[in-house]
Amino acid sequence: MSALLDSSPPTPTQLTPPTPGSDLDSQITRLMRCEYLRESEVKVLCQKAREILVDESNLFKVGGACPTRNYLFLGDFVDRGYYSVETFLLLLALKVRYPDRITLIRGNHESRQITQVYGFYDECLRKYGSVNVWRYCTEIFDYLSLSAIVEDRIFCVHGGLSPSINTLDQIRVIDRKQEVPHDGAMCDLMWSDPEEIEGWGLSPRGAGYLFGGDVVSMFNTTNSLTLIARAHQLVMEGHRSMFDDALVTVWSAPNYCYRCGNVAAILELDENLERSYKIFEAAPQEARGIPLKNPSPEYFM
Repeated sequence: MSALLDSSPPTPTQLTPPTPGSDLDSQITRLMRCEYLRESEVKVLCQKAREILVDESNLFKVGGACPTRNYLFLGDFVDRGYYSVETFLLLLALKVRYPDRITLIRGNHESRQITQVYGFYDECLRKYGSVNVWRYCTEIFDYLSLSAIVEDRIFCVHGGLSPSINTLDQIRVIDRKQEVPHDGAMCDLMWSDPEEIEGWGLSPRGAGYLFGGDVVSMFNTTNSLTLIARAHQLVMEGHRSMFDDALVTVWSAPNYCYRCGNVAAILELDENLERSYKIFEAAPQEARGIPLKNPSPEYFM
């Protein structure tokens, strides 16, 4: 999961203090402590989140007139740690609590098929004893935006570009309320990767494409963009720019899979869209804790 924010950067826990006493504020506090929500609470939370997300465009404008900081998360909220359930529900709770301040972009792991292979399905089953919570969450996946545009200049997406897409308007008309297809434009946005090649190439992932600097230059020029910000690939130093700073990969999961030893980064954009990066390491082991029932090693493959 990668994150962007605008203005001077607080952490998500430093957003405008919620009104005391509400059920939602209590849920946010519990989730920040990695405590479970009851299945009935998860159902209601997902229903509220869906009501908000259904009206959001495939390209959601971030920044501008909002008086306080905004957070834009670039996908892969699940299949990425011991607390995927709590992480995703926390983001949903924040979205419901601060709908104009939190934007969630769909990643390739926000998929029913992928989560049944890489662990989220098993985590929900282990923690709740049924697949109901998994169903509630995966229904929400279909409502997440495919990309975002910041001040009409910065295009934000989980994976990358698609040979089927030349303009931003072509993204706006995609029917995103579905399971991630195996191919096509929607699939490419979540699965593609930049590479030091010319044009397009086959992706070793088996989905999406590799795309070169000339593709990025053409897309940015056509759409009057200055930057593509994306996630999807582990970057040991937290962020990596390519193609003369026309594209940046931001990686916000420190010590990925609890073993990679990488640092993580948040891309900060100020009111002039000037970029800076906040680098951070994983929390100490004693601060994070590990569930009593550890998932199998395959959970992190």
